[in-house]
Amino acid sequence: MKIPFRIQEDFTIMESSDASCTGQPLLESGGKVMMKKRILSLSLAAAMAGSLVACGGSQTGETTAAPAADTKAETEAAAETEAPAEGQKILKWAMWDKDLTVYYQPLIEAYESAHPDVKVELVDLGSSDYQTVLATQLTGSGSDFDVVTVKDVPGYTTLVNKGVLEPLDEYIAKDGVDLSAFKGLTDQIKVEDKLYELPFRSDFWVVFYNKDIFDAAGVDYPTNDMTFEQYDALARSVTNDMPGQEVYGAHYHTWRSAVQLFGILDGKNSIIDGNYDFLKPYYEMILAEQEDGVCQDYATLKTSNLHYSGAFSQGNVAMMNMGTWFISTLIDKVKAGEYTDCGNWGMVKYPHAEGVEPGSTLATITSLAIPTTAKDKDMSWDFVKFVCGEEGADILASTGTIPAIMTDDIANMVASIEGFPADEGSKEVLQTANLYLEMPVSTKSSEMETVLNEAHDNIMTGNSTIDEGIADMNEKISAILAQ
Repeated sequence: MKIPFRIQEDFTIMESSDASCTGQPLLESGGKVMMKKRILSLSLAAAMAGSLVACGGSQTGETTAAPAADTKAETEAAAETEAPAEGQKILKWAMWDKDLTVYYQPLIEAYESAHPDVKVELVDLGSSDYQTVLATQLTGSGSDFDVVTVKDVPGYTTLVNKGVLEPLDEYIAKDGVDLSAFKGLTDQIKVEDKLYELPFRSDFWVVFYNKDIFDAAGVDYPTNDMTFEQYDALARSVTNDMPGQEVYGAHYHTWRSAVQLFGILDGKNSIIDGNYDFLKPYYEMILAEQEDGVCQDYATLKTSNLHYSGAFSQGNVAMMNMGTWFISTLIDKVKAGEYTDCGNWGMVKYPHAEGVEPGSTLATITSLAIPTTAKDKDMSWDFVKFVCGEEGADILASTGTIPAIMTDDIANMVASIEGFPADEGSKEVLQTANLYLEMPVSTKSSEMETVLNEAHDNIMTGNSTIDEGIADMNEKISAILAQ
């Protein structure tokens, strides 16, 4: 099984890695385009910023024991209090940040409108310890959830290992659900060939670029079909190392994901296989760029704690690989007049190795699952299928959220947001090819994450050679896998 995983925008944001923004009412199908665009513009920042998942950062791995609070009482207090109509069935949905997340209410209103016999109740478990509290409740005797939101891959693995999630394969087969719409994501979250969750929202990595830098250099913009060799040459062509006039052709944040995960885009390699020889050409490329002033020095970035948004906003970074969650920041800050040196920006698809399909990239996901204790699993599945399918994706996109499946109509909706780049190339970025999670489903992902981060830091700072760093990863990860 080959998988790579979701990691957040930065570690301070990891603590509240949830879709967040003020709620908006569901748009009527005949509503005015101006209103829809206004909602998209207003909600995108919070909805997309919430999808951040730590990139090469400290993944928590297995969830720990729950705090000693009366979680059952807290859950009951957090549930919706409006009484159902006579004859209605109750569907309890466990989630977080009920009052801060824009898409909950539109999804519920649309589903209840189509299913008047169902009343959806949200149960807010809070964001900071969500997976811990959820695991505790599902393994206890008081849980009556019908659908649960799964926040991250380690949390998902924990729930599967505890046997508290229902396999979805029979439901998928019965209804003929086309999993190809998820661009390979569902294959990567199978556990022993069974699927226990379906993604409903996703972000993915792209290359952001500053058009003004390319215009000033008289160089053509990057394209949606670049090999790594072409990408490297392009970055070098716009670099200026003259003191006081520095322009960096590329920028790599200090997460290991920004470098290591270039190597998994061919679908042949995984970040937890135990052999990391495939990373060598990518480290060679980026260390050479660093040596030649094409990108900023890793050690300096680490010491200064420069955020990637701060680097790009200075206006002297030509290209930067980052997740689509950064779109909202750019739109918001440019509109507010805070980012005056990168207002003319665009996006292109990730570069790729020779022979790899353009648009292959890294993804982050949030999913829905059915507890084994759900009282009416057919009802639960119907709701999961709705939220994770095209109907739910349309609603998510209308709130500025990137859904897990992306059709032409949904892409057009996202691209219509005020402030989204007007060029066709940026719009095409929304149509991806193969999506790879940043960290695979594994009970040992947390231990491996530590080793990979340490080796990355040593290579990028020169504390070890590339060969020494890779040998260290090979040895230590193999030992973890053998345990």
